Amino acid sequence: MKADKIEAFYQRLQDADPEPQTELKYVNPYTLLVAVVLSAQATDVGVNKATGPLFATVDTPAKMVALGEAGLKSFIKTIGLFNTKAKNVIALSKLLLERHDGEVPRDRDALEALPGVGRKTANVVLNVAFGEHTIAVDTHIFRVGNRTGLAPGKTPFEVEAKLEKVTPAQFKRHAHHWLILHGRYMCKARKPECWRCTVADLCAFKDKTPAPGTPARKAGSNRRPKPATKKPASKKRAGKKRRYK
Repeated sequence: MKADKIEAFYQRLQDADPEPQTELKYVNPYTLLVAVVLSAQATDVGVNKATGPLFATVDTPAKMVALGEAGLKSFIKTIGLFNTKAKNVIALSKLLLERHDGEVPRDRDALEALPGVGRKTANVVLNVAFGEHTIAVDTHIFRVGNRTGLAPGKTPFEVEAKLEKVTPAQFKRHAHHWLILHGRYMCKARKPECWRCTVADLCAFKDKTPAPGTPARKAGSNRRPKPATKKPASKKRAGKKRRYK
């Protein structure tokens, strides 16, 4: 996608949603960190149902350590991989107390040193809690980056690096949320709703989804057909013709 189209792409997303917000519920940087750790391979809706009651009373590392692993499991048992996640949350809470006076560090390396925290989680915390211009590439952003041609890449890190490079400075603060929300509700995995997408004309995706009730084209039907090629003339059998007198 060319630079002028990229700017128009983000401008339209901004016009539609000037101040996008994370859909995870939290009360401070610590609870945000916990929520993001719990959201791995889980939906934000599912995480919010579990953390609502939890964060009502447990909102600091000290309180989480006091709750204990078994106590935490009782709150998050509806979330996938809750056993491993409970273990990581208790461990990272202890490290926050030991190394950072109970505060969430505003530093990527320090965040990634915490149990259960990878690059994506660190990027979300830095962006949401501290306003850093980071872009956390999840499955939705990975899909949008590749499908639209905005930032194609074979790995999340490649897509992140390209997004960092091509996203205009004025859009970097909210780029993460615009892209994730666009992928979650518009540019869906199985059936993107291209017919109502505000950036469809800028998108490189060829097999656009038509509006409901419109006869759907077959995949690839809007591509130019390959020119017909002539079959090579059959070669005569090698060898000299036998002569008869």
